[in-house]
Amino acid sequence: MTAKFAGFDPALSRAAAQRLMAQAFVAAGIESAALDARLILCAALGIDHADLVREPDCAIGAAAGQLAAMAQRRIAREPVSRILGRREFYGLDFVLGPAALDPRPDTEILVDTVLAALRPRGDAPLRLLDLGVGSGAILAALLSKLPSAYGIGLDRSPVACRIAWNNFAALGLGGRSAVVCGDWTAPLGGDFDAIVSNPPYIGSGEIEGLAPEVRDYDPRAALDGGPDGLAAYRSLTPAVAALLAPDGIVAFEVGAGQSESVMALLAATGTLESVASVRDLGGHLRVVTAVRRG
Repeated sequence: MTAKFAGFDPALSRAAAQRLMAQAFVAAGIESAALDARLILCAALGIDHADLVREPDCAIGAAAGQLAAMAQRRIAREPVSRILGRREFYGLDFVLGPAALDPRPDTEILVDTVLAALRPRGDAPLRLLDLGVGSGAILAALLSKLPSAYGIGLDRSPVACRIAWNNFAALGLGGRSAVVCGDWTAPLGGDFDAIVSNPPYIGSGEIEGLAPEVRDYDPRAALDGGPDGLAAYRSLTPAVAALLAPDGIVAFEVGAGQSESVMALLAATGTLESVASVRDLGGHLRVVTAVRRG
């Protein structure tokens, strides 16, 4: 049972409120308690970190009720990004929603990998495809670094498609992107220079053991990869081989222990070569890539 947060006196100082929240978050088993308390406090008060440092003794005032409500949500293990409704990814700001996966910092290596592979092409007018676009974070990050590229994001969820489209528009990428609502690659034609995907890859039986922030707040469809976590890769791999342009690259994010299996699926197509895996900053095999034979 989630503990109830007692709330705040409007006369309480910013510093005291932050300290009380951090203590409550520690008691709830939240590892990032101090950081989360600061982020929530600043959001509820409409201030930034510099304001907090400069005037820690100011009273929280009329924001006390909203602050208490936000703190209670975090104690219930709702992620800070979901409470704030926003997430920074690759230096860009994204609006979130319950129908879209909360993009993780570890996924930035997927963007880095694709950008490195495309760098020799310079300013060529590339065509990009993101399968399972979600909030649009991966595709928007790529488009932000490839000013001559055009990207299509596909998702099965109409709500996620709207979230992605709104994010593209807010980032000034609406003219270089499109969103298609459908089941994986069914509505699409070929000749993409790069295809990326962070598909569901958690084994069905493992989901209940995930951290509450993931299990209870990320959409189940974005997590559940079937009994062994590889169902999406089996579906995507043959379609991706047909959709890539000659010398085009595919890059998949993979879960722990999945890289060899996904590499084997890509190699088995007969048209994809240079199959490789890439480690993230933590040393984990995070991305699998392949290139279509020219």
